[in-house]
Amino acid sequence: MTGGKRKRSTVWRKIQAVRFEDIKTWCMRRLPILKWVPVYNWKENLVPDTVSGMMLAIQQVTQGLAFAILSSVHPVFGLYGSFFPVIVYAIFGMGRHVATGTFALTSLISANAVERLVPSVRANFTANNNSGILGLSEFEMQRIGVAAAVSFLGGIIQVAMFMLQLGSATFLLTEPVISAMTTGAATHVVTSQVKYLLGMKMPYISGPLAFFHIYAYVFENIRSVQLEALLLSLLSIVVLVLVKELNEKFQRNIKVVLPIDLLLIIATSIACYYADMEYIYGIEVVGNIPKGLPSPKAPPMSVLPEVVTEAFGVALVGYVASLALAQGSAKKFKYTVDDNQEFLAHGLSNVIPSFFFCIPSAAAMGRTALLYSTGAKTQVACLISCVLILVVIYAIGPLLYWLPMCVLASIIVVGLKGMLMQFRDLKKYWKVDKIDWSIWVSTYVFTICFAANVGLLYGVVCTILIVIFRFPRAKTLNLKNMKEVEYKYKAEDNSESLKQVKIVSVNSPLVFLNARKFHADLLKIIQKDGMSSQVCDIVNEVGCALCFSNHHFSFIKCLGESVQSCHSERRVLILDCSGLNFFDYTGVSVLLQIYVDCKNRYIDVLLAHCKGKYQTSLMKAMQYGGNLESDNPVFFESISSAIEAIHIHRNYSKFSEQSEV
Repeated sequence: MTGGKRKRSTVWRKIQAVRFEDIKTWCMRRLPILKWVPVYNWKENLVPDTVSGMMLAIQQVTQGLAFAILSSVHPVFGLYGSFFPVIVYAIFGMGRHVATGTFALTSLISANAVERLVPSVRANFTANNNSGILGLSEFEMQRIGVAAAVSFLGGIIQVAMFMLQLGSATFLLTEPVISAMTTGAATHVVTSQVKYLLGMKMPYISGPLAFFHIYAYVFENIRSVQLEALLLSLLSIVVLVLVKELNEKFQRNIKVVLPIDLLLIIATSIACYYADMEYIYGIEVVGNIPKGLPSPKAPPMSVLPEVVTEAFGVALVGYVASLALAQGSAKKFKYTVDDNQEFLAHGLSNVIPSFFFCIPSAAAMGRTALLYSTGAKTQVACLISCVLILVVIYAIGPLLYWLPMCVLASIIVVGLKGMLMQFRDLKKYWKVDKIDWSIWVSTYVFTICFAANVGLLYGVVCTILIVIFRFPRAKTLNLKNMKEVEYKYKAEDNSESLKQVKIVSVNSPLVFLNARKFHADLLKIIQKDGMSSQVCDIVNEVGCALCFSNHHFSFIKCLGESVQSCHSERRVLILDCSGLNFFDYTGVSVLLQIYVDCKNRYIDVLLAHCKGKYQTSLMKAMQYGGNLESDNPVFFESISSAIEAIHIHRNYSKFSEQSEV
């Protein structure tokens, strides 16, 4: 009894110790909307956000309808999935240019559960056997109940991962693995739309090697292809691709891109209505779309044990694809994204909307690219799109009755162009690291043979095993065996050349396991030691050799004393690559990012000891992987040759200045 009282008193003391500032800090950290709304620049950002929001709403509506059908539920639930998750992510998410909503890959995964638990009894979406909810049939409500259960459990898994702080483990998800998994999943999505593109009646096929079974069925029943649906699909695809290519080509000259998705939907719906294509040609249409938003209702908890596999797939695949887009936008627009907070944001974006009959959600590449191209500034663009989607739900939705299904399938296929074009990455991986190329190919094969979550798991395990086998073969550089004279190269004669120079020795392989830490620590050292681009600052112990070993820096040897520096002389960072035994694509990407970051800080980056097998490969990989914009050489055979180049360049610069005078 005494122990229980003591426990309660301890808890009470902890509660009393919580200050208002602590609560405020926690809210600001977990509710990013509280940070950006008070400082929102209404004058500069509202117009571009409004334009972007209008364009996004069009794409959200078309993709919402299409991805709902992909998820084997009524199209109206795709409209809900384009509304509720967007609002939740705007409150909890950190990606300013991340367009959350319905997503092809998560829709395809949830379709497995829907078709397994509520098998298809008819192909159309008409509202027979009214259930009393939204005027839809009992069959349709059972189907969305399963999809909502997948969304709910997937969101719970993501929130659990947030609570376990698993966001820090995202470094295991390398770019080749994500690229291969998303490309393979996009191939699955295209395959699932073949029956609509051809106008064929086809049973739902799933499981291992389903990809091949679907095409086998198509070729066996090739005579059942509906010619009218095929021609309409081909026409839609040609128009979509052509107009989208023209939009991309002339986007700098035109302020608003042509909303071809919307125009195509309107044109084909009108044509289908007046030509009575549903009855004369037998073309399948969307059917009745009810008005208004549904009342909240909990997903059927009884089916949760039966959708665990799909829920894990939705949680992992959705998060990985969304995080890649969030990190890409953060890198592009110079802000930061907390990997763990994204788990919470996407988890709640699945849990809360599941009570409003929503299918699983995630960020989509096409919508995010649209926000880039239309000049969106903040999440306000997504919120504006929600207002317009609400108008569609309450007023315009019923007018989409005559929309042909083959046109929706064409929109899905063309919308996946960005993911499918990742096949071009194969050339890049082959040039940089052939092992990464092998991982990409094998992950893609596993994905199309089995499923996206299986391919993702295989890619991560394969990457870890390869690094484990490669690391023991790496030789660590012993600094004691290095010629000290190289660091002291004419220190007295060239003291002017050695001002504001740092030498960093990379003494371990640079791979996905340590690349991010190396980048962060190097930037900290640069900032700490005064190599930032201020007008005038004190640089202490310039020319110090630094050693990177076991992810930590340590000072080795100093070449000069404290000097007063001015921004007229650019600083120099020399990376000694003699200890870089091997690298992967992530390592090369980080080196290129360091080059860009330092360039923005008026710091020149030089790479020394670029000879031998690995160093030569590094040179080729960096030259291929990024645009090294520099009038002067970047790669040198030794530290002394790099320092000599600095000396010659600065003497030449001084001579040029004197000549101009």
